[in-house]
Amino acid sequence: MTLYIGDIAPDFKTQTQNGPLHFHEWAGDSWVFFFSHPADFTPVCTTEMGRTAQLANEFAKRNTKAIGLSTDSVEEHRKWIEDVNDTQNTDLQFPIIDDSDLSIARTYEMIHPQQSETAAVRSVFIIDPDKKIRLTMTYPMSVGRNFDEILRVIDALQMGDKHKIATPADWTMGKDVIIPPSINDAQAKDLFPQGWTTLRPYLRTTKID
Repeated sequence: MTLYIGDIAPDFKTQTQNGPLHFHEWAGDSWVFFFSHPADFTPVCTTEMGRTAQLANEFAKRNTKAIGLSTDSVEEHRKWIEDVNDTQNTDLQFPIIDDSDLSIARTYEMIHPQQSETAAVRSVFIIDPDKKIRLTMTYPMSVGRNFDEILRVIDALQMGDKHKIATPADWTMGKDVIIPPSINDAQAKDLFPQGWTTLRPYLRTTKID
């Protein structure tokens, strides 16, 4: 099963350190940051779990729920969370999926055989309130994620949905955005009364307050 941007994220029922979880019901009308890890008690994963917990307020501002996956058991997750909280100076509250049978990792294609037959690579799925996959990223096991980029992508997707715009390279909140070519100038006058700058007929930029 190959998952593409725009596909509905597969639903599943599982156990977490916070109890049983039905993925689509748990997600509700929120965005979801779903990310996987090779194993509990590994150094890079510990820093990533800690950073996600530290950014809880930032995810909440964006109506985004975080959920992790590791191919270990709930019992191991609970012990590991103690280490995460201690070494990363945080309080991890988001659920971590028990995927000791690898079923969810395989459904979401997180097992890359050239890396490991039993450990998940560092996959990222950003999922919108309609349960559609909006972004996927895959990092090798040895490279930690850039959480500034994860938050930036969520901002860009939400801004695009709200204002019908696209975002340029290295965009961050407050910078100019792009009016897509699919919107002609007549339509743009209604959508962007603040006006825009035409660099080329296909490249128009504007500012969103």
